Amino acid sequence: MSSSHVASRRRPLAGAAPALRRLHLVRFGFALVWAVLLVLNASSISPLTAVLLVIYPLFDVAAAVVDLRSSRATATGAAAGPYATVALGALAAIGLAVAVTSGVPAVLRVWGVWAVVAGGVQLAVALRRRGLGGRWAMIASGSLSVLAGASFVVMASSATGSLAGIAGYALLGGVFFLVSALRLGRDAGRS
Repeated sequence: MSSSHVASRRRPLAGAAPALRRLHLVRFGFALVWAVLLVLNASSISPLTAVLLVIYPLFDVAAAVVDLRSSRATATGAAAGPYATVALGALAAIGLAVAVTSGVPAVLRVWGVWAVVAGGVQLAVALRRRGLGGRWAMIASGSLSVLAGASFVVMASSATGSLAGIAGYALLGGVFFLVSALRLGRDAGRS
């Protein structure tokens, strides 16, 4: 591959960096606040807990829409991942709205399946955008999401299942978004 071809592929990616950086910072802040609220209310599925559980995938949908707009504006060519994230987030929100009426094990199953599939999509998008910089955090996050999702499904059938684990999962995901945002900012400063 010629150096001019590589450079031309990176220019559109670099144009997406500021929007992705802002998006990742917002996602970190949301995950932090959301996780604290869930931990404070994780002892049972109350109306507030139910709302928190449904809001999280809807926020993921909104973030994917923002990602789609920045991807389209900069022609990164990675729009399939955000479209999949929109569909998965909408399905997860519906599934969680139903699951909260059945208890913690049902919530853990739905959340776990969502985490596995969404983590796989995140991993694929991060690999496709690896030339953008800061993607190693998203690669790690997607991989860990798949593993955590599987563990939530397993926890659902045991007495150790807890909503607090979901809060930890969301917070760790938020930390990965923060690392990615910081790396995107650092890489943009070098350009």
